[in-house]
Amino acid sequence: MKRIAVFCGSSDGASPAYKEGAVQLGKELARRGITLVYGGASVGIMGTVADAVLEAGGQVIGVIPQMLEDREISHRNLTELIVVGSMHERKTKMSDLADGFIALPGGPGTLEEFFEIFTWAQLGLHQKPCGILNVNGYYDLLISFFDHMHGQQFLHEKYRSMALVDSDPAGLIEKFNTYTPPSVKTYIKEDQT
Repeated sequence: MKRIAVFCGSSDGASPAYKEGAVQLGKELARRGITLVYGGASVGIMGTVADAVLEAGGQVIGVIPQMLEDREISHRNLTELIVVGSMHERKTKMSDLADGFIALPGGPGTLEEFFEIFTWAQLGLHQKPCGILNVNGYYDLLISFFDHMHGQQFLHEKYRSMALVDSDPAGLIEKFNTYTPPSVKTYIKEDQT
C-alpha cells in the first residue's frame, strides 16, 4: 500500500473529534510511508488531513478541479498538486493514483465519491480496498444502512464485507493490508451455466 485516497469534508464539522480523527489518520499515513491522495483543498477536514501528513514528514498529492483552483481554496504546500478539468476527472485521477480509499467524515460529496468508488469495486473495475474511518460514530447510521441493504437483498454479503470499517486509523490500514477482494459481480443466476 503506497498511496491511499481520502474522501472527506471541506468543513470541520460540529465536533472537534472529526478534525482529531483526520490528524490521527494523517499521522498514521506518514508513519507508514503511505502517500495521501486527496481533493487538494486547504479547508475543512481536507486541509487538516493534508497538514497532518505534511507535518509528520509525509507526502501529499492533491487533485483539484480548475473551478475550485480558481476560487483559491487549493492547498499551496503539497508535495504535488494536480489540476484537472472537472469533478469527474478528479475522481478518475484519484482512483488511478490510489491503492485504496478511505472516507473520513464529510457531506454529500464525500458520500458520492465513496459510493462511486465502492460501486466500481463491486463491478470489478478495481480490486482496491474501500474503508470507512468511523470517527466518533459519525458513520454509525450509514453502517446500519449497509446492513439494511443487505437484509433487503440489495447488497449481497460478499459486497457488504467490502466496506471495511474501523474507528482507529491503524486498525483500518491493517484491514487494507489483509484485504482480499470478492469475485466480480455477475448477473447470471447461480443455477445457470
